[in-house]
Amino acid sequence: MTTDLELAPPHPAVAEPGPGEAFTDHMVVMDWTEADGWSAPRLSRLADLSLHPGTLGLHYGQVVFEGLKAHRRADGTAGVWRPRDHALRFRGSCRRMAMPELPEDAFTDAAHRLVRADEGFLPADGSRSLYLRPLMFGSDASLMLRPSRTYRFLLMAFVTGGFFGDGAEPVAVHVSRDHVRAVPGGTGEVKVAGNYAPTFLAQRAAEAAGCRQVVWLDAVERRWVEELGGMNLFLVRGRGERAEVVTPELTRTLLPGVTRSTLLTLARRLGHRVVEERIALDEWRAQCEAGVVTEAFACGTWAVVTPVGRVRDGDGGWTVGDGRPGPVTTALHRLLTDLHRGRVPDEDGWFHPSTR
Repeated sequence: MTTDLELAPPHPAVAEPGPGEAFTDHMVVMDWTEADGWSAPRLSRLADLSLHPGTLGLHYGQVVFEGLKAHRRADGTAGVWRPRDHALRFRGSCRRMAMPELPEDAFTDAAHRLVRADEGFLPADGSRSLYLRPLMFGSDASLMLRPSRTYRFLLMAFVTGGFFGDGAEPVAVHVSRDHVRAVPGGTGEVKVAGNYAPTFLAQRAAEAAGCRQVVWLDAVERRWVEELGGMNLFLVRGRGERAEVVTPELTRTLLPGVTRSTLLTLARRLGHRVVEERIALDEWRAQCEAGVVTEAFACGTWAVVTPVGRVRDGDGGWTVGDGRPGPVTTALHRLLTDLHRGRVPDEDGWFHPSTR
């Protein structure tokens, strides 16, 4: 068994983290072979990798990853948010890519090891989180077109605020008509590296149109709203306590977001009717123009809850509600962040302490 490093004193929290670049000091490494299975986890200093040019995962895309967060709570405890749910999704991604499944206990243990090592990056006021990035890739030095026979698991972290900044200001989103994110029978419901680079052109087009994110439509009819780039989508129909919270139903082309699942529970707890159904793009527009859809928001581990104020579609588009964050979006954002920081009771046991 490899023991953990003798850790340095807590690092001062990063004041202004870069977008995905303010890495912490450590990483966790595990290796898998057909003969021996998984190695013991090794906590080490964050360092560059040495890879053979013929590393199989680099050539054939046998690469999966996850994204989850660690928070500092009001009582000073640092811990991980819903690690077992992320572990289960990671296992599903591995299974889809013919890779060995990392046991849930090994996944959560790695997350807690890293948080204990680098919790000094979490400020006492809870204004920053650690975004944990588990990654696994086929590590064989082979160019045969086959699954790898060896694998490496890495876990690293960076310091983050919100994906779109620390506030909850509304963003504009852009409907992609030229590209699709996922196809039936493909890998849309899992987190594999190959899902993401093909979306970059559509994201560039969105930015050129003055938008922050892409709205993806289904690949068959090009009619049904699926999700945004890297996050799930919700609409709000009506107003007040009787408002409906609506999200596209899960298909084999949508990623089952852990934050999505959390918000479905929290919306019910706030007294809203929750609906999972197919949402047509033209229906979204018509209902916004008729005042039926009053709010829209995106959600994800990094994005948390982000209001959507305007939709751009070609040369036209429409405004959601009055273009500002609505009361349901604001209430869900507040409740989720209060749960992250321990300001309200965690009835579901979603927060798993790494330190006490």
